[in-house]
Amino acid sequence: MAASESSTPADSPSRVQEPSFWLWSALLVSLAALAGSLYLSLGMNLKACPLCFYQRTFVMGVVGVLVVGFFLNDAPPRTLSVLVLPLAAAAAGVAGFHCYLEYTGFLECPKGILGIGSAPQQSLAAVLLLVVLLLLDLAGRRSVLAVAAALVLGGLFAFSGIKSTPPSPAPSQAYLLPVDEDGCRRPFAGNSNQ
Repeated sequence: MAASESSTPADSPSRVQEPSFWLWSALLVSLAALAGSLYLSLGMNLKACPLCFYQRTFVMGVVGVLVVGFFLNDAPPRTLSVLVLPLAAAAAGVAGFHCYLEYTGFLECPKGILGIGSAPQQSLAAVLLLVVLLLLDLAGRRSVLAVAAALVLGGLFAFSGIKSTPPSPAPSQAYLLPVDEDGCRRPFAGNSNQ
């Protein structure tokens, strides 16, 4: 009788669940996105614009929740995916808007790490991958309402970040530095680098 009382059934809620492959992958992608963002500023000496800072801040939130959450034994890992999904979705929304501004010619942004695409394009790729990994971790579970709420909340965060971003200063002849030395900015029509 003592042996049956001490054994814990496999489906018991007290059993510690290990993070899935998808959640571990999401942690690695978020760490890489944060490291890349910091490297753009600290390693490449690029000036981050407010949209860049919003993206970085949302990714920092994802990293913080996932790292701390991995040390909690009483929180199911799937809960972590739902908790960070609004932050990842917000980062993706801001990055998408940032790329849109770049695509339409409203902003010009510096090249990303290793010169592959622009910094906002690299950010968008990383955070979209992060969102996909989190959704894969949540796939097949009865959390459709929670996922929908997380995505809507992320969209509201992104909208709030975009709307509260200060307007870009008007282009001027002071923008004669190459965009790689000045960071994201509105293009100057008389700039010979265009």
